[in-house]
Amino acid sequence: WSELPVGYNGRASSVVVSGTDLVRPSGQIKLPDSERPVFAACRKLDFELETGFIVGKATALGEPVGIDVAEEHIFGMVILNDWSARDIQQWEYVPLGPFNSKTFGTSISPWVVTLEALEPFRCASPQQDPVPLDYLRENSDNNYDIALQVALAVGGTETVISNTNFKHMYWSMAQQLTHHTIAGCNVRVGDLMGSGTISGSSKDSRGNMLELTWNTTEPWHLVKGEQRRIGPNNHPP
Repeated sequence: WSELPVGYNGRASSVVVSGTDLVRPSGQIKLPDSERPVFAACRKLDFELETGFIVGKATALGEPVGIDVAEEHIFGMVILNDWSARDIQQWEYVPLGPFNSKTFGTSISPWVVTLEALEPFRCASPQQDPVPLDYLRENSDNNYDIALQVALAVGGTETVISNTNFKHMYWSMAQQLTHHTIAGCNVRVGDLMGSGTISGSSKDSRGNMLELTWNTTEPWHLVKGEQRRIGPNNHPP
């Protein structure tokens, strides 16, 4: 991942506005002590704190977007929750990558914040080591200082479980868009591209329950003393 912004092509049919109810997904789950997978409801439902950017300028098939002009193709940003069925995802990862573990819903904020509005918050990206290949190398600051927070509400009581910042992103939106199109994939106005989980260096800045609980080994304590972890008997609501 330090050589290129790893990603995968998704779908638009189940991208919904924040607040839309989603059904807990079912799929193939490979239990540790089982020889074959079983079909069952997800036991490890998780969120992923992300942002997404909206394409505002189309390209032709076979026309890569150069790193120096990539931001000209980005209209603005949304907050994005890439809901994830971790136990289904773990099994799907074996041959290729996420499929049904991601298809059941992606929530985005109802408003798009333009890059013009975010200009005062422009900042440098983390130092990239090794230095990216020429086609990904930037000559300007293309990251943004955007504070992000996750809170979990249980019984009317809200607990903040993550405080992070978009500036921690290793790859900028411009680099992501450039790499996405480098093989000739065209983009259209309205295309949505997710950032991937936004996590900082401290435990309380991790952007999903898989990381916050270190894959269920470290339960998270809520305001009223309750615990949450992603596992068979204790799901985030």
